[in-house]
Amino acid sequence: MPFSLPGLIMLFLLAAAPVQAMSKVHDPSTIVRCSKQAWFFSTGPGIKSFNSPDLVTWTEGPPVFKAFPAWHESFVPGNRGYLWAPDVILSKGRYCLYYSVSTFGKNTSAIGLVSTPTLDPADPRYGWKDEGVVIRSRRGDDFNAIDPAVHADNDGRLWLTFGSFWSGIQLLELDPSSGLAKKDAKPKRIAWNQQIEAPAIIHHGDFYYLFVNWGLCCKGIDSTYEIRVGRSRTIAGPYLDKDGRDLATGGGTLFLKSEGRYIGPGHFGEIVGSSRGRFSFHYYDGAAAGMSKLGVRELTWTKEDWPEAGKWIFPANPP
Repeated sequence: MPFSLPGLIMLFLLAAAPVQAMSKVHDPSTIVRCSKQAWFFSTGPGIKSFNSPDLVTWTEGPPVFKAFPAWHESFVPGNRGYLWAPDVILSKGRYCLYYSVSTFGKNTSAIGLVSTPTLDPADPRYGWKDEGVVIRSRRGDDFNAIDPAVHADNDGRLWLTFGSFWSGIQLLELDPSSGLAKKDAKPKRIAWNQQIEAPAIIHHGDFYYLFVNWGLCCKGIDSTYEIRVGRSRTIAGPYLDKDGRDLATGGGTLFLKSEGRYIGPGHFGEIVGSSRGRFSFHYYDGAAAGMSKLGVRELTWTKEDWPEAGKWIFPANPP
């Protein structure tokens, strides 16, 4: 059937427009660079992957897992391959990806580690290697081993922050060589709230900044997630908000909340290698039945060195 001239013009415009559509994105990781592409990972069956040349046009890549390590089932019998809240870092020539194995509302959980020398599936070196368990929690523990976020310090030390509800957000030192927990390292609480999870630590100027989520996720347009922040001169804390309140006892300055159709923003992630400060997060789209989507915005700073959410990068032209 022949197209009318207006129809042909519309097809041309659609073909020329940048592709911004993505499948569901929840708990996006830090965004890192590999082979001139930006990559991130997110919650999903086997862990989802996405890549982009410009932070605007995204392509879904292969899942991290096609088969699962045996320890998943033995440590967390209720998990069926839906893996949560990954984070990734380039460390000592390999990409280390931390992820959660759990079931909703329980703290029988484990944080695992896999690694690969490249994120590019076309590279013959590509392939994820199971490195084992970083930390686990059992019923009766006062913490929940999910939502890992990794931070490499300027002194060469490696740190993992994690946690959800229970006694709050924990900090654990890692062995930089293995990426696993450092021998005899114990988790330390650095933030708490009745509803808290999804931590991330970044360094800027003279301070370390701890971002956390308050509220409830996973309820679409009824989600109450919002991002809070505090800062410390040492990575181990204490992290204080603008009013001097300790995040370990319920403090936290509001960084990002629901705005119009962009509901329940959560899971702050740093964008590594960007020429300008930027951060990623997910939100529930009130114009798309509450579907969880990726957001990218500029990260700006006040004169007092407090972070603020700047203009949108993705989607490029939010209404």
